[in-house]
Amino acid sequence: MKAEPKTILRFLLEYFDIVADLFETQSKEGIITYEVLNQITGKHGSDIKTQLLDYKILGAVNDNFEIRTVYYNLIEFVLSEFKPMLPETIEKYHVSIAELFRKIKENLNGDRVILNQRLAELSNEIRSFYEMVEKNTISLLNETRELKANVKKIDYREKIIRASRWIDEYIIPLNKILDINHVSSIANKLYDISEYSNKYRLNFDDENTRVQFEKLYFQLIQVNDNLLRQSKILTKELLPLIERIRTESTILSGWITFLKNPYKQKVPKIFEAKRTNIYSKNTFFNAAEFFEQFKNDSDVFFEEESNDTEKWIFDREHYTEKLKSNLPVANFFKWCNATLKDEYKKVEIEKFFALTSLAFDENLQLEYPAKAEYEKIKINDLTLTVPKITINNHGIS
Repeated sequence: MKAEPKTILRFLLEYFDIVADLFETQSKEGIITYEVLNQITGKHGSDIKTQLLDYKILGAVNDNFEIRTVYYNLIEFVLSEFKPMLPETIEKYHVSIAELFRKIKENLNGDRVILNQRLAELSNEIRSFYEMVEKNTISLLNETRELKANVKKIDYREKIIRASRWIDEYIIPLNKILDINHVSSIANKLYDISEYSNKYRLNFDDENTRVQFEKLYFQLIQVNDNLLRQSKILTKELLPLIERIRTESTILSGWITFLKNPYKQKVPKIFEAKRTNIYSKNTFFNAAEFFEQFKNDSDVFFEEESNDTEKWIFDREHYTEKLKSNLPVANFFKWCNATLKDEYKKVEIEKFFALTSLAFDENLQLEYPAKAEYEKIKINDLTLTVPKITINNHGIS
């Protein structure tokens, strides 16, 4: 019989210490042996092997056990015990994301149910990709700080090896994955998908698909911001920290090697240390003089200016009807100028340009003379040179 979800969650809460110990064992050994399982449950005084198997928390592997992936990921997330993954593991998302995107473009006008399912799966793949990048960054940052503190008393040579490995095998390849300017990077592919989604979230005949494109577009905006944040952590915090560990360890290991046989090489001259101030002796007095001038400042009051001018809102419908009632119009720009003068006695440039936007109405047909003709229109102190345009309604004068 399948256990209730609440029952499993209560079980995990009650026996979390045992599950955490099993997680730690599997993280280190890759497997949980039958003997180790008995030791851990015995240490906590709870024989829960049957429940662990019934609730599908543990799975049998030959005569041993392992925590099932879904629970392993949950405990890993709760404990923030992420292991760095090689960039090749993250790179697999480039293939899955690119393939889904290709099928979406090729079958855009095909079965809508399949199209919507592909859009949803693409969204899931993008989410999984970012979560893996975030885990990798957190893991590398934690391990680097631990290496810097050298809690485990690792010798300098090993520190150099680890720092070099992380830079060459993790950070530099991961940076390429996150580099939007790199043509074959996943970040660049996500940018292409974002442009494509933006186009169809505004223009698609099926409402459900349009909503899917819109969700994908806004998800990609957030993912892009998050990836930039992860990239900054890698380049501005993590990489300099590891480089410092590697440099310091190189110097110290070289110094230790020298001390083991100090007479093999001639000792270089040690520079004499001197202390100098980088600021003037009079800095304190200059600063005091500067702040003293503000001691007796008089009160200053700011009063907001009231703006009684009524804001003009362009009534497109009103002017469209007015233009259509005057069709055909032999000179469109001249008509705009005359219309505003009749209504306001004075033509303002903002109103003039707003009125000229009526020419883009799809129900109107614009005609131009065979030979371009221009004329000048004066608006206050501004003189505009505009073409002569004739406007008809559906091509019928």
